[in-house]
Amino acid sequence: MTATGTGTYTPRPGAAPLPRMIAAQAALETRMLLRNGEQLLLTVVIPTLLLVLFGSVDIVDTGEGKAVDFLAPGVLALAVMSTAFTGQAIATGFERRYGVLKLLASSPLPRWGLMTAKTLSVLVTEVLQIVLLTVIAFAMGWSPHGNPFVVLLLLVLGTAAFSGLGLLMAGTLKAEATLAAANLVFLLLLVGGGVIVPLEKFPDAAQTVLGLLPLAALSDGLRDVLRHGAPTPWGDLGILAAWAVAGLAAAGRLFRWE
Repeated sequence: MTATGTGTYTPRPGAAPLPRMIAAQAALETRMLLRNGEQLLLTVVIPTLLLVLFGSVDIVDTGEGKAVDFLAPGVLALAVMSTAFTGQAIATGFERRYGVLKLLASSPLPRWGLMTAKTLSVLVTEVLQIVLLTVIAFAMGWSPHGNPFVVLLLLVLGTAAFSGLGLLMAGTLKAEATLAAANLVFLLLLVGGGVIVPLEKFPDAAQTVLGLLPLAALSDGLRDVLRHGAPTPWGDLGILAAWAVAGLAAAGRLFRWE
């Protein structure tokens, strides 16, 4: 408002600066996610239980070395998928069903700004997940190796790949179908994505197919770097980049706001 006299003001209507709007929306999205019990079950409880259970009890043959050295990278990959894909797909699907996305799309915040805010919310949640799981893994005797920059690159590409696929699902299917499909994909990839069971335990033909999935590429890439101290896993990075480009391009083209 502009002062025109003692105690008198003239309104100056207008939207807040775009960065402030995006930051406010991202903060709101993050608070909503952290307050949702079902989302916390997917993003925090399940990955933590899997790490503690399979890292403490010799249930699955994870090869030579400590089980936690095999499990920690896979569980980190699962945490990324649970937030960027499963959680985001379900939340966005129901927001679309109840008209929340349509309402937000009519606000001063542009649609790309809303997607940016959702992405920032995913990244903040992932940071919290990774910190928690890393602390638990260290307490269990985890000894990671490798280049942190390569690890960060894998996590960013994995986030982009899963986020694109999650938004594609949420923007094209009905909310109930998104809920069922996202949870089904989560369970199937939990078993066949190299998180707990090494891909080497599957038949050769299955290994080839499973290795092309984004969760398997992220799990194997993180494991190669953090467990074996390997250099840049270009093959896994290429798979994740391909999924990211395809998923985000399809979501941008096919996403329906209502």
